[in-house]
Amino acid sequence: MSFPFRAEVHPDTFNRLVEYLRSVVERFPDERTGDTTYSMADAALGAFSVFFTQSPSFLDFQRHLQVAKGCSNALSLFGIKQIPTDNQTRNLLDPVPPRTVLPVFAAVVEALHAGGQLETYRSINGDLLVAMDGTQYFSSAKIHCPQCSVTEHSNGTITYSHSVVTPVIVAPGNPRVIPLEPEFITPQDGHKKQDCENAAAKRWLGQFAKRYRALGITILGDDLYCKQPLCEAIRQQGLNFILVCKPDSHKTLYEWVAGLAATNDVPTLSIERRQGKRTYTDRYRFVNQVPVRDGDHALEVNWCELSTTRDDGKVTYHNAFATNHPISAANVAEIVRAGRARWKVENENFNVLKNRGYKFEHNYGHGKQHLSTVLLSLLLLAFLFHTVLHLSCLVYQAIRLWSLAVPSSTTCGL
Repeated sequence: MSFPFRAEVHPDTFNRLVEYLRSVVERFPDERTGDTTYSMADAALGAFSVFFTQSPSFLDFQRHLQVAKGCSNALSLFGIKQIPTDNQTRNLLDPVPPRTVLPVFAAVVEALHAGGQLETYRSINGDLLVAMDGTQYFSSAKIHCPQCSVTEHSNGTITYSHSVVTPVIVAPGNPRVIPLEPEFITPQDGHKKQDCENAAAKRWLGQFAKRYRALGITILGDDLYCKQPLCEAIRQQGLNFILVCKPDSHKTLYEWVAGLAATNDVPTLSIERRQGKRTYTDRYRFVNQVPVRDGDHALEVNWCELSTTRDDGKVTYHNAFATNHPISAANVAEIVRAGRARWKVENENFNVLKNRGYKFEHNYGHGKQHLSTVLLSLLLLAFLFHTVLHLSCLVYQAIRLWSLAVPSSTTCGL
């Protein structure tokens, strides 16, 4: 695939992004044999425009404009020629699998790379940090489709749900994340077991790791990801990892650490720092080449831990990580800082999607086939486009600054 634009500091960045998105959605499969008044591109861009403007009534208002004035913002901003109704949009998009829209994510990341914006995200050993986590975005006791996960409760009731793994590029101290292709947790053909987050993460690695490998990637994840099969899958794809590593789920590893500590073979580094009126002591411990699990052929990982103690003796932070990056006194603080950036998948990703106008958990339409997943893919693309514009469009940056300076009642959905 060729990437026909660069996400550089340019006032026309938005139009370039929308043009590329249109080139992709114009190739959406169309199963209709009858009325084709509305194109698949208009349906996809119509849904996207609602997420991008963060205005559920956007299309309805644009239809009124089109009738009254013969033109609309839907046409001028998104190139939508015929504005379908909400129901028409849902019906047109329901048969479209989400994989058809995913190439846009790779194109945007490549454009950011070409424009130099990714360099500010570089971390340990020059890698980009990709934080992975799963979350549920739909749940119902009645509404369901073949793509739903099914939970049977002890009281006989059933819950239908949709969940997704959303990898994002993060960086310590950077408030903006860059969404990558999502991987949906859905029933898999030929599998009797219910799909799960780890299986979805492995599928993502199998599909997309090769695409991003050359950029230099370190995968971040919580303790759920810190299991030998997933660690091996990450390494087999030529990627690195820094994963939360808890004692309860890694008893063998912590037995090794305790044994080495008993013989003073666990290096320790203490750093004292002043924050406000308080003094804090960061105490790092680290060990290289300890087994991640019990048994033969156990994968060896490198382990590090940070405990932060306030001058009154209160422990304000404690966590530990497993990684394949070699650890030394010179880089242990940087590795821990990178590992802690995993929380950005929660704070700057899920929390923004749920609470900053995207209405991540709202049921925009469930459908009978792929509607729920393709709509969420378009919503995540809107989030990605906003991030790109924050990074590379002077006009958008000026609008955002203006919107923060005026009362919220007068700001637009952007």
